[in-house]
Amino acid sequence: MKKIALAGNPNVGKSTLFNQLTGMHQHTGNWPGKTVSNAVGSFSYHKENYLLYDLPGTYSLISHSEEETVARDFLCFQEYDMVIVVCDALCLERNLNLVLQILEINQQVIVCVNLLDEAKKKGIELDLELLSKRLGVPVVGTVARSKKGFSELLTEISRMDEVQQVSKVRYSKEIEDGILELEQLFQEYDIRNLNPRWLALKLIDYDPILLEEIDQYLGFSFSKINRFLEIKERVSASFSGVEIKDSMVSSIMKKAEEVCDGVILHQDNKKKRKSLRLDRLVTSRFTGILLMLFLFMLVFWLTIVGSNYPSSLLYDLLFSLEEPLYSFFQFLHFPDFLIQMLVLGMYRTLAWVVSVMLPPMAIFFPLFTLLEDSGYLPRVAFNLDKCFQKCKACGKQALSMCMGFGCNAAGVVGCRIIDSPRERLIAILTNNFVPCNGRFPMIMTIIAMFFVGFELQGFSSLIEVGFLTLVILLGIFMTFFISWLLSKTLLKGVPSSFTLELPPYRKPQFFKVIVRSIFDKTLHVLGRAVLVSIPAGIIIWLLANTMIDGNSLLHYISSFLDPFGELIGLDGVILTAFLLGFPANEIVIPIMIMAYMSLGNMVDFSNIQELKNLLVTHGWTALTALNTIIFSLMHFPCSTTCLTIRKETNSWKWTLVAFLIPTVCGIVLCLFTSTIWRIVQLFL
Repeated sequence: MKKIALAGNPNVGKSTLFNQLTGMHQHTGNWPGKTVSNAVGSFSYHKENYLLYDLPGTYSLISHSEEETVARDFLCFQEYDMVIVVCDALCLERNLNLVLQILEINQQVIVCVNLLDEAKKKGIELDLELLSKRLGVPVVGTVARSKKGFSELLTEISRMDEVQQVSKVRYSKEIEDGILELEQLFQEYDIRNLNPRWLALKLIDYDPILLEEIDQYLGFSFSKINRFLEIKERVSASFSGVEIKDSMVSSIMKKAEEVCDGVILHQDNKKKRKSLRLDRLVTSRFTGILLMLFLFMLVFWLTIVGSNYPSSLLYDLLFSLEEPLYSFFQFLHFPDFLIQMLVLGMYRTLAWVVSVMLPPMAIFFPLFTLLEDSGYLPRVAFNLDKCFQKCKACGKQALSMCMGFGCNAAGVVGCRIIDSPRERLIAILTNNFVPCNGRFPMIMTIIAMFFVGFELQGFSSLIEVGFLTLVILLGIFMTFFISWLLSKTLLKGVPSSFTLELPPYRKPQFFKVIVRSIFDKTLHVLGRAVLVSIPAGIIIWLLANTMIDGNSLLHYISSFLDPFGELIGLDGVILTAFLLGFPANEIVIPIMIMAYMSLGNMVDFSNIQELKNLLVTHGWTALTALNTIIFSLMHFPCSTTCLTIRKETNSWKWTLVAFLIPTVCGIVLCLFTSTIWRIVQLFL
């Protein structure tokens, strides 16, 4: 079976090409020792089997991020037969920088120029035959979304055993002389399958991290060879005041410009001007922000309204199975306490989490992915970049923050797009300040009961929209503030620059987007939530049904927390519900109801007015409702998010910090509002 590496810049359609070639014959995992995900798939052509490795998107093999390191190390040190480099037809010259770098490693390369349909819309024509002649490798034009050009691509793949005469980048005379001397030196050593010219370049460049990896791969150290050091020092001495790396990069860019000369033909096109006018609207300081707020409010509205009916149906379905499940365990002669623990504890908690969590995620993630697929989300990052820059953070944090609205665990995983480890950590530690869909139901229910004045009828009230918007804006403000505070204290540093590509506006592929978002995001996150909710249900039931002197352990815990709860405008029951709701935010309200009614099982109220009466009877005021909303917005991440943070940071220390930061903020803010409330009460 032949192995193919699939490389390319971000947002060039590389993953689409991978999915179209491999279909369902693929799996994902993590690269060894990295948090960067990988995808491996297989396909067949003319009775030949191929294994396709989808490398992380990268702009360069000059490693600055974990993704670039993974792509570079695979291309340099792994065994494979050929490389397919996917390029964007809209910005070919920039993409060729990566092509030229890869050609220095391996000459068995096919250049796949994708997005020809988008190029045509913008009036861009390409002479692919001329491009192939100048590069010395096969060049195939494709539209991956519709599989256009795939037959030509597969034909070139089957021909890749042929020897190719690739075009080389010519560097300065000093570097070329150093390369020639080192290539002669290599004849005395076993450099395995490494390209001599590429190895010579990297030794002259003298990247310590890469040199260490090369030494490990070869089994000896070039840095200890005197002849190598002499050549390296002589080349370095010839670059007075200029970095060798800068000279190399300049040569690559010059070569890319030469290759593209005459290959790219631009034509005037009305759609191009239309796209520019739309960008001026979408990325404007004023209209861009307003449009962003409107679109996200629309997504939230559709999520809440759209999830009500399926959530109710799923709730009725799952809870209708309680009685048959109970009877089944009785038939098996299980002890009654064990049946209640399994059915009324574990299963009821599980059913609650699934019925409340699944429908909103199944709506939010596809909507979010549609915005991404249309090319809009990178413009959100562009709009918020200056705000994050002022906080000494990265503009890409805007994208991971937006993902947090669906699920904070998914938002934490999304922080992988941030290159800087410092800025990635800031994004991870602050992601919990935006409310996930697990917290939306409780926030909306409390708003409807105490601040709107009428029963919640879906999400149709403009007043509710306004309140929810204020809550979200508070979460965004805290994200900015804590990001700034961390950059001044624990995580000092200068904000890094980054390349943010604004892809063309595209018509989203609705069916593929829905399927991909459900399987890749919704079910993945739900699976994690289910795993932690099962033991949580058992623990909650035991606490509620273990009696000491006529009172449950749940009662004693809430009584113990009551003084502190009252201090910050809450009560012991609310704090207990949040603590026991650590596995899933969706079960906080049912635990509250269970504790207030002194029941041993979680219950639900179909009538929101009855629920309000229950809360008011147990001392709830407008202040209690307000502080519960604040604490719901700002408290420790759920167990699923904490486990994800531990996995992404590989540190329990930073997981604890991520746990404490929002919790302390929530306590401080609740204490502040309670103090102001009490002061005002004194004067009334």
